[in-house]
Amino acid sequence: MDLGIKNRKAIVCASSRGLGEACATALAREGALVVINARNQAGLDECAERIEKAAGQRPKTIAADLTSEEGRARLVAACPDADILVNNNAGPPPGQFKDWDRAAWLNALDNNMLAPIFMIQALLPGMRERKFGRIVNITSAMVKSPRPTMGLSTAARTGLTALCKSISHEVAPDNVTINNMLPERIDTGRQKFMAERMMKEQGITYEEARRQIADSISAKRFGLPGEFADACAFLCSAQAGFISGQNLQLDGGSYEGLL
Repeated sequence: MDLGIKNRKAIVCASSRGLGEACATALAREGALVVINARNQAGLDECAERIEKAAGQRPKTIAADLTSEEGRARLVAACPDADILVNNNAGPPPGQFKDWDRAAWLNALDNNMLAPIFMIQALLPGMRERKFGRIVNITSAMVKSPRPTMGLSTAARTGLTALCKSISHEVAPDNVTINNMLPERIDTGRQKFMAERMMKEQGITYEEARRQIADSISAKRFGLPGEFADACAFLCSAQAGFISGQNLQLDGGSYEGLL
């Protein structure tokens, strides 16, 4: 299927590895002109080489901190007429409510709510004017299935979800869609971090930690970054113009709710 996004301009935030890199690669394969972003230029250069090898074209790289006004301005300036925006950023570590001080809360809000909101605010007017826009926020399964240890992530990302749902109604007539992807247990560096955390807490091997995590998923396996990225590419497609304000679970069927 031709997704109708060849030569469309795309910004993929926090994309030098993991889900961001996978989404950038999928969009580049579809012919989109991709800008990737991270704080570290060396990591971006390595990622650009991997994407070029996989997709046949090299993305533009912008080293910038998404949580800073200056960093966001530099990223937007590199592609001010973006047709596609994929918001992504690392989530806060697990913890306990009693330990989260003001600094922890502000950091979570800056990274996982305010940074994507300001990116949307900068690019949305142009999308509406050109009558094409696809905004995808990579959030978390915890938005719909909150867990105590993930409260920082849940709170910040649920705020982003609510804001985007509210504005999705306003922009739909202009062929601009806003959707959220809710991953759980996709096999990236985040899952390596979680497995290593379990090793320390439970005194088990890395392989046992991985097995326990996989067993917690209905599909009994980790999701593949490519599976996630292909779903992202479809949400960015011309064909997805009637899908907006939605939360797509990518969790191997693990969500227990009905809606």
